[in-house]
Amino acid sequence: MSDSNGVYYGHPADFSVDALPRCVREVSDFVDAGGWGQPPTMFALVPTAVLAAAEPDLIDQLEDGAELTPVEQEPFPEDIGGGTPALDEFLSTTSWPAEVVGCVLVQEIVVLPPTAESDLDSAVAPVVTDEHAADEIARATANAHPERRDARLIAAVLRDGPSVCVLQLKPEDDDLDAEPELLTYEDLAPNLVNALYATFDAPDD
Repeated sequence: MSDSNGVYYGHPADFSVDALPRCVREVSDFVDAGGWGQPPTMFALVPTAVLAAAEPDLIDQLEDGAELTPVEQEPFPEDIGGGTPALDEFLSTTSWPAEVVGCVLVQEIVVLPPTAESDLDSAVAPVVTDEHAADEIARATANAHPERRDARLIAAVLRDGPSVCVLQLKPEDDDLDAEPELLTYEDLAPNLVNALYATFDAPDD
């Protein structure tokens, strides 16, 4: 799936339409097993056949029938949290080797109902021209809002291919053992998806 000139291992047409959603579900299950309160986590997506050829000792651990295998990356620096400018800056410096054909980012966020929009606008208005201050105030306001819900945002892209972006709401305290439900919305986190695509435009270090 790569030539001697280092062309990347795979093209979107090489994978079925279910390959990326299946990876998102696998990543969701993996992260969910670790509970809530986790920092952002990045996964590289590698063709399973390529991984099996490069690491034959891992064959027994690879999921049967999976076209792509998510590989957890090193933890992010401690100052990087979900949705912060530091995360944007970190992604802008991220690049991938040829065998990585996609990536998945998982981050915990706060979700508010539409009725809370006016509360955020009022809180941010005094510092609207200061992007950093506005971000900090919006975050603090959201975290303190009585109708807030904790959630995981899972965004996945294939190099030059499709993307998948889903939301997993944290279960209520009396339903923590519930099966994770992944929700999709139109145009969910487009800026994040574009930032993930941009990591494949950067040259491999």
